[in-house]
This record gives sequence, structure tokens and C-alpha cells, in this order.
Amino acid sequence: MATKKKNTADRKVAVTPKATTPKATTWVAPTQAAPSRDLPLRNHAERALSSYFANLNGHRPAHLYDLVLREIEEPLFRAVLDYASGNQSQAAVILGINRGTLRKKLRQFGLSL
Repeated sequence: MATKKKNTADRKVAVTPKATTPKATTWVAPTQAAPSRDLPLRNHAERALSSYFANLNGHRPAHLYDLVLREIEEPLFRAVLDYASGNQSQAAVILGINRGTLRKKLRQFGLSL
């Protein structure tokens, strides 16, 4: 007599989070690029850059890449460090960088160590 396998693919399983605070959320890197409408940071960046170009009054920008990095890096590090409650190891993991690199950047920006 053959045994019948249960099809578990059709079942939906509800998962209840263990903690209700946003800091308990695990950060997971996306495996595929989502459409831009699903990426609020991308939308903010596109709007900011469009506004920047619109306000150039005919001038040509120079060193835009460096400008964007300087403008974004410090608030990024501040926000992530705040999110990690000052824990540099957690902040480094969230940023996907080495803790030593994080500390170097914090010194560079004059942020407390």
C-alpha cells in the first residue's frame, strides 16, 4: 500500500514576531532588485537629484559622485548608529561594513566613538 504525501505547498503558515519593537526586525539584503516604486530611498534620491539639476541655472555639475557621497554618508551613519542604540558592532552589520571601517568613518565625521 502506497503512502500518500501531504502537499505542504498549499498551506499558509502564520508567523508571529517574537518582539513588537521595530529594532527586533532582522535586516535582510534583497536577493533581487525590486521595482523602483517599492524603494522609497531610491525615490527620495531621484527627487533630490532632479531638484538639484533643476536648480543649477545652466551650470554644469562637477564631482557629483563625491558630492552625493559626502551628503549621504554622515546622515546614514548617524541614523544607523541611532537605530542600533549606539552599538557599533550592530551598526557595522546593518551597514555591511567592517567595524574598523565604521570607527574610521565615525572619526572622519566627528561622531562620538
